[in-house]
Amino acid sequence: MVSKAKIYINGRLIGFHPNPEKLTQELIARRRLNKLTKETNIAFHGDTNEVYINTDAGRVQRPLIVVENGKSKVTEEHVKALKEGRLSWKDLFDKGIIEYLDAEEEENALIALDEEKLTKEHTHMEINPIGILSVISSMIPYLQHNMAGKALHGAKMFKQAQGIPAVNYNLRTDTESYLLYYPEKNLVKTKTMDIIELNKRPQSQNFVVAIMPFHGFNILDAVVFNEGAVQRGLGKSAYFRTYESVENRYPGGQMDRFEIPDEETVGYLGEETYSKLSGDGLISIGAHVKERDVIIGRTSPPRFLEEVSEFGVVKEKRRESSITIRKGKTGTVDRVILTESDSGNKLVKIKVRSEMTPAIGDKFSSRHGQKGVIGAIIPEEDMPFTPEGVKPDMLLNPHSIPSRMTIGHLIEMLAGKAGSLKGMEIDGSPFDEISKESLGDMLKEKGFRSDGNETFYDGVTGKRIEGEIFTGIVSYRRLFHMVSHKIQSRSRGPVQILTRQPTEGKEKEGGLRFGEMEGETLVGHGAAMLLQEKFIEDSDKVVELVCERCGVIAINDQIRKKKYCQICDGGKVYPVEMSYGFKLLLDELKALGIYPKLNITDKV
Repeated sequence: MVSKAKIYINGRLIGFHPNPEKLTQELIARRRLNKLTKETNIAFHGDTNEVYINTDAGRVQRPLIVVENGKSKVTEEHVKALKEGRLSWKDLFDKGIIEYLDAEEEENALIALDEEKLTKEHTHMEINPIGILSVISSMIPYLQHNMAGKALHGAKMFKQAQGIPAVNYNLRTDTESYLLYYPEKNLVKTKTMDIIELNKRPQSQNFVVAIMPFHGFNILDAVVFNEGAVQRGLGKSAYFRTYESVENRYPGGQMDRFEIPDEETVGYLGEETYSKLSGDGLISIGAHVKERDVIIGRTSPPRFLEEVSEFGVVKEKRRESSITIRKGKTGTVDRVILTESDSGNKLVKIKVRSEMTPAIGDKFSSRHGQKGVIGAIIPEEDMPFTPEGVKPDMLLNPHSIPSRMTIGHLIEMLAGKAGSLKGMEIDGSPFDEISKESLGDMLKEKGFRSDGNETFYDGVTGKRIEGEIFTGIVSYRRLFHMVSHKIQSRSRGPVQILTRQPTEGKEKEGGLRFGEMEGETLVGHGAAMLLQEKFIEDSDKVVELVCERCGVIAINDQIRKKKYCQICDGGKVYPVEMSYGFKLLLDELKALGIYPKLNITDKV
């Protein structure tokens, strides 16, 4: 005897049923007849003999066409009525022609991509195969020709692309924002782009790309740029940074003030530092500012009450608390806004605009996850050229294609080339695009080879390059990862008080950490003295006195001119070179009640 199936509603066991398959079919049939709400999903799991009914909120559902006996329930009459406006989307649901499935119910469904692929086993059909994909993924043309991992990479970088961030970008005061100067419509588009009207706010440019190596400048993921194209505005953008400050009020009636600090201010930075400020302590619109320039002059009251002078007068010594430009963010003052904060205090926002011309190290990516940084910007006269005199904007390494299997990138190049010659946008929607053959015919019609290959000549020697080079037009995006915002170096600078090691982070003028793994590489090379240099000399070298008898750090009393051990007060003390971090460890061990002892011997 077959055991009864468990029935769950929203994860709670509510009873048992002898015929779960029949129950599932009946419930689904009632839902299609509008006797159950459309948000209900029913799934029978044969392996565990359980029926799951879900009616709770928060489930992601998607619409699918119902298939019965291998035939779609959507007929030509329905399509005609929809086009004429006699039928609505809601009507299709009410008639049970289309239904919403969640992830649970989809497990038991067999979904066909289109009517040609329908069989008796199929339970549903896609309204359009593009519905499988998310909004962002479906904006990648020829997606089905790419490896899944690279499609995810490409989708992830849509969010990092520079473009038009908002129509009212000039009024907004975001902390950081980017604006591409010359965004273009995509020559190869998808249906999703039309639906979300991406072309009204584009975020890419169409690059003429040739796939070829170039003197090793595009090894690994690097790309080579044409300097002439960069000078004509390729990839040029603006970076906006907003600085803000407020006149805070403190207990006792004291408050901050926007002003040019005078010489008596504690922490005065010098006359030149404040030279660009207007009389009200704020920078003027259009002023050029570089890092560490003061843009908002501000003074704060002293932290503690001042002592009364000999004349019985208290002269308030104010503190310097101005706002300066962040490291590596040179630019021009774009906007100065004076307003009030929530608490009614004076608030200033200053928007600084920096012009970002593509430089070596800046990141670019196509929609197929073919990302790379600029490896070289080559003078236009040295770039390879076609017999027609076309010089590519960008050279892509051939090795980046086979291993990543982004065939969609190659087809987009072909489609972009055909679209530019025909003066039209090409539809590259996944599963529903123009065939490669028709793209080849378009190219042939205009006198080009149907396979996209062309003859190239070396720009330096003028000699013909052996073999044909695949070239076309592909939509590239400039990402917000720019080398000028990431570059970091230091020779000398501030150290942490506790460990006496260099500070961490670019903004704090920090050093680059030479960590455990880097140290191991030096050990592997046998470079012991370099190890000493990196971990001691360049970091937190200190000479401490060590007691010969006790092995603890001794005391060097500068006032009494006495060097002694605080434990035995009799043993001889010797200077020992060590890392201050090590000395700190010894102190922390002592605090834990552990007695660390150093055995010192003569240097051999």
